[in-house]
Amino acid sequence: MKKALIIGINDYPSSPLNGCVNDANTLAAILESNGDGSPNFGVRTITCPSTEITRPVLREAIDQLFSGDSEMALLYFSGHGFINSTGGYLVTVDASRYDEGVSMNDILTLANQSQARNKVIIFDCCHSGAMGTISQSGNSIAQLAEGMSVLTASRDRESALEINGAGVFTSLLIDALKGGAADIRGNITPGSLYAYVDEALGAWDQRPIFKTNVTSFSPLRVIQPKVPFETLRKITQYFPTAESEHSLDPSYEDTDNSADPENVKIFKDLQKYQSVGLVIPVDAEFMYYAAMNSTSCRLTALGYQYWRLVNERRL
Repeated sequence: MKKALIIGINDYPSSPLNGCVNDANTLAAILESNGDGSPNFGVRTITCPSTEITRPVLREAIDQLFSGDSEMALLYFSGHGFINSTGGYLVTVDASRYDEGVSMNDILTLANQSQARNKVIIFDCCHSGAMGTISQSGNSIAQLAEGMSVLTASRDRESALEINGAGVFTSLLIDALKGGAADIRGNITPGSLYAYVDEALGAWDQRPIFKTNVTSFSPLRVIQPKVPFETLRKITQYFPTAESEHSLDPSYEDTDNSADPENVKIFKDLQKYQSVGLVIPVDAEFMYYAAMNSTSCRLTALGYQYWRLVNERRL
């Protein structure tokens, strides 16, 4: 069982925002199912003004999220963030001076104590990088429990921007979850989300922060694989060893008079491998010329990784 709490607040009395509710609803819709339509997260969405998100309401919802022993508990917040000498806060609609909202340190404590096997925390708010850092008071060192990943829109002293009614960070996050951050098998993990967002934001933009303590990443979402598994598992047939080269000739090319149907079928698989970076032609710019000039193709470093997974029956 995977559960997600998705929170978006626009209606702050003194400084309203525009895109947080829309960001939350869009993200919730994506997380509910995988790319093939199969169920993914059980999602609870809390947005303002549908719910008046006061400090007690937010704290109770977060406490419920991290209770139990679910496979994964994911917390997403889009709204105002605040930082002072004691740490960072998720700002609620009833915020007041010296009582700004829910403390990020308190959330970290709840998550660290949770029996959920994987905990993922994603904040799109100003100063969100304060989550999981050394307490501003210097009294303690923040530590992530095993199985926890934290992804934030900005450093602890940075703002998180909205453009055209949507958060810059969440817009990238949504693109990543739709498939931009998927590996060849179609898995989208917290690590690949960060890599996607990090590459999209330049040195002068807000800088996302990623912190984790995991031995392996569990997928947040799965889409259709870039290469079908049944095709991917043939890689050890076409390359008996990782150093092997697969010899080619014109019979592999379906436009040639010597085309052999079986070789043409193999060539189409090899071209799929090449399209995702698993294979490169030898002494030729394209696979077509490798076949027509009777050279070969070989595995790339990434191709070796997947060859090894198949060879060890891990895929």
